Amino acid sequence: MSWSESRWPKPIGPKPPLSRLALAGFVVSAIAVAAAAGAGLGTRAGWWNFREGFRFLRWGAYFGAAGTAISAAGGIFARPGGRRGGFLLAIAGIVLGAAAFGVPVNWYRMAKAVPMIHDITTDTENPPEFVSILPLRKDASNPAEYGGPEIAAKQHAAYPDIRPLTVGISPSRGYEAALATARRMNWRIVDGNPSERRIEAVATTRWFGFRDDIVIRISPVPNGGSVLDIRSVSRVGLSDIGTNARRIRTFLKTFSVAAKAGS
Repeated sequence: MSWSESRWPKPIGPKPPLSRLALAGFVVSAIAVAAAAGAGLGTRAGWWNFREGFRFLRWGAYFGAAGTAISAAGGIFARPGGRRGGFLLAIAGIVLGAAAFGVPVNWYRMAKAVPMIHDITTDTENPPEFVSILPLRKDASNPAEYGGPEIAAKQHAAYPDIRPLTVGISPSRGYEAALATARRMNWRIVDGNPSERRIEAVATTRWFGFRDDIVIRISPVPNGGSVLDIRSVSRVGLSDIGTNARRIRTFLKTFSVAAKAGS
């Protein structure tokens, strides 16, 4: 081999034609992701109600499953060294399609694992009551009144750890710690009533923008400490897919840290 032949690379042949299956799978998966993302964004923006949003999400899952399958087939034909190109496009289609399909499937799995309730409280016998938030719930499909023993039994079976929290600080300091915790969780404070030691707030979910209402009550106990009760209620939907329980757990954990620091 001469010096000139070793110096210059050999010319590369023409690229193989793009696999139509890989391209089609990517396009279908991209449509699926757009439908899934639009389902939440459109609901949050008020372009359609949450039922329409769930319909978009369901069709996004169908398209995601189809896009994943088509992209997988395209990836076989477009594998490196094959007669067709577009292998990376096929991989991208598989990833996008699986995401569009996987999220709603995971939500469905979570919904099946929890009871069909949307009102969670630490005190099921005497749950904290909403006062200032009631006008905001005038168009809510779920009532502000607690559902009674049947709902309580379902909650205790599914979330036995959600109970009143007793801390060794005064009610006034407990109120301040609870208010600071609610703000730290980025809830919109509707009413902070220090005389009644009641806090009412609204939490908004990230994707669909669902508004859930929260009421916190601080009560004194004989030993000089306080007991905190919290209730979180969805405005719409028969099931909250465990959202209110997770919210309460996070609040209680964060509040406990703040109460210990202030004791």
